[in-house]
Amino acid sequence: MIFATVVAPHHNSLALPCSLCWLWFHLFQCDVSNQSYSVHEDVVNKPWRPVSSGRISVEDSRALRWGLMVFCLGLSSLFGLNVLITSAVLTVLMIVHDDFHLSHHPIFKNLCNAGGYLTFELGSMLILSGESSLDRISITALCCSALVILVTIHAQDFADANGDRRSGRRTLLIVAPEGSRIYMLCVLPLLSFALIFFWNLGPLCSSSFCFHGLLGRNSLLSLPR
Repeated sequence: MIFATVVAPHHNSLALPCSLCWLWFHLFQCDVSNQSYSVHEDVVNKPWRPVSSGRISVEDSRALRWGLMVFCLGLSSLFGLNVLITSAVLTVLMIVHDDFHLSHHPIFKNLCNAGGYLTFELGSMLILSGESSLDRISITALCCSALVILVTIHAQDFADANGDRRSGRRTLLIVAPEGSRIYMLCVLPLLSFALIFFWNLGPLCSSSFCFHGLLGRNSLLSLPR
């Protein structure tokens, strides 16, 4: 939401609650779908989640997922054709990620995640700006965001390795345990420097980018092998 607020070409303060509502329901939809298909690994990785803790059954969570899909498409139709298309694309990505098990593949999982985050950002920006299209800067920022997510999203798998092995997932960490760590240690600071030069940032923003890139790098170093 912060990304959409900063990058949107125009700002309509009255549209902010609508944008937040749209984003919340679409995140809820994806969370329910993901948890209904990841219960075996969540028993190990995240036992406090509703499905893995037994507070809702897998069957009920999947029924809720389909209901949310219809609701989110209907909600999106209120904000125009482009928002509806964005919601539909997110739905397709969610289905191929969960139902067709692309989440088990180290590359396709990253592609689905990058596409999902891109639709979250795009839909929020379209509603917030009140426009049917975006300007060049907004589109460029979306592309940069998608690229960063594509090449770094698997960092979240480091903490979930035990559950992923149990469910049969082939994440990058499992396929290449050492190589994935070396890759992440290099790519985080490199992305920070690349974005600094691409956007021609000033000293304060450049320092913040470098700090967070190095902070993420050091966090990975502290993870158990």
